[in-house]
Amino acid sequence: MPFLADLFEHGLLVETGVPGVYGHGREFERVRLGFDDLVTRAAAADEPERLRFPPVVPRRQLERAGFFNSFPHLVGTVFALQGDDLQERATELALLPAACYPVYPSVAARGPLTRDGLTIDTGPAYVFRHEPSDDPGRLQSFHMRELVRLGAPETVHSWQWSWRDRALELLRRLGLAAEADVGADPFFGRAGKILADSQREQQLKFEILAPIDGPTAIASFNYHQEHFSSTYGIELEGGGAAHTACLGFGHERIVLALLRQHGLDIDDWPGEVRSELAL
Repeated sequence: MPFLADLFEHGLLVETGVPGVYGHGREFERVRLGFDDLVTRAAAADEPERLRFPPVVPRRQLERAGFFNSFPHLVGTVFALQGDDLQERATELALLPAACYPVYPSVAARGPLTRDGLTIDTGPAYVFRHEPSDDPGRLQSFHMRELVRLGAPETVHSWQWSWRDRALELLRRLGLAAEADVGADPFFGRAGKILADSQREQQLKFEILAPIDGPTAIASFNYHQEHFSSTYGIELEGGGAAHTACLGFGHERIVLALLRQHGLDIDDWPGEVRSELAL
């Protein structure tokens, strides 16, 4: 694809020989880190607690949360040579598919939450989804910056809507032609279509779209209701299950959208955009 070839030629991405798995050049990484700092400043008012997790997760966590049932086509399981005969066998680990998954069992272990709950900042985590493609916006391994909100239903629902507007304004300040729309996760199979239709109907997922090679989701907002709280037993003080929601910024997609919008020479970008990103 011409845009992907241009990214390689300018040293913004580094080819590895595997579709959707690329290295980052110096300029690409400079923009990515500048955007991540911008999110940190924008989220400061939420006073989030910072948690960081590795790019692997116990398989049992994903199985318990339903990821293997809902998204088996995206799973990356870690295999290793084991035993005296060095046979390749699955380990107890899987590659992290979204930065929020380790948050829920770790918060559940703390006991009941106040109704106001808490916000967790997972930082920019490397995540993996098995979607090989030559589309530069469809990566298998990429950075996701997630904020997770846990608390009473009204608190969490309000947070999701508030951040949709805040994120849209933030991305438009960077000169992106960003638009919000109702979205749905890529659930697997025929039953997955029913789940996706229900998700859209209830407006449980919003996405912010910007042009890369066509409109592409560069940020998403998922309202899980009681899914994770019922799975892990996350309760509120005084009784009742907490609700959860998450906000995810796709670092690489946002950088790609900026490169598509403003050109491949970052020094020629508009001054206000460079200022926002401290470039």
